[in-house]
Amino acid sequence: MTLPLPLFTGLSAFPLTPADVDGHVDAEALQRLLQRIVGSGARSIGLLGSTGTYMYLSRAERRRATEAAIESVGSRLPVIVGVGALRTDEAVAHARDAAAAGADALLLAPVSYTPLTQEEAFQHYQTVAAATDLPLCVYNNPSTTHFNFSQDLIGRLAALPTIQAVKMPLPGNGDFSGEIARLRRIVAPEFAIGYSGDWGAAEALLAGTDSFYSVAGGLFPRPMAALTRAAMAGDESGTARLDAMFSPLWELFKAHGSLRVMYAAANLMGLSSALPPRPLLPLGPDITAKVDAAIAPLRQA
Repeated sequence: MTLPLPLFTGLSAFPLTPADVDGHVDAEALQRLLQRIVGSGARSIGLLGSTGTYMYLSRAERRRATEAAIESVGSRLPVIVGVGALRTDEAVAHARDAAAAGADALLLAPVSYTPLTQEEAFQHYQTVAAATDLPLCVYNNPSTTHFNFSQDLIGRLAALPTIQAVKMPLPGNGDFSGEIARLRRIVAPEFAIGYSGDWGAAEALLAGTDSFYSVAGGLFPRPMAALTRAAMAGDESGTARLDAMFSPLWELFKAHGSLRVMYAAANLMGLSSALPPRPLLPLGPDITAKVDAAIAPLRQA
């Protein structure tokens, strides 16, 4: 399949997956969100990531979401589909479902209940990566999975044929340049290094990361794509201006969790009436009012 834009570079926008209280995906609402991303300047769509609540959805509903996304987006943007699951055989099934639906790439987090060893994680990734011929991005998200990838493990995974990228959390010490340099020493030149954690987007992109995986990009793709372009071009003043526009939203993300905030924002914008999947609760009216104020400039951008 010929992709219109390269995978695992630039902005990857991660939308919500609107669903009802029983976990049935609202395909029409999902497609409305996706249409905002197409033509925005984003380089890819990150479907069924953490923002897309993949772990709260059944296999059938994940497949439904993927099929709705491919139907809506077609070949206009690459669609990267999250396939994480507790069991390796389940992750393999999700990967094959995504491939059958027409996904362009996979995103895999090391979901676990019993903490994984480094070798268990390696074999899990090796098995899922071999299940299809789709490119796969390693999803390093210790805040939700409680698993920390060693540099040795990332190097081993990067040597597997279909594993072509890693999605990193923001470094605790803020040393993006140092971490990127260390990673580049253990992976092939074409292996893509990206980050997530939206309040660190400007710094990560200015430091030379290949891609940024963005929660805000799922609802505000145009200003987030503009920030990404400015930072990747080395435009520090333009990046700072755009980052300042997002700053109130970043503070709400840090205080209340980006997922809850994005549900509130989507509802305020009339794009969805869905609530976060239980047991998560929607934000109260006082915080929702702050969300409304924070997104006001972004809605016009």
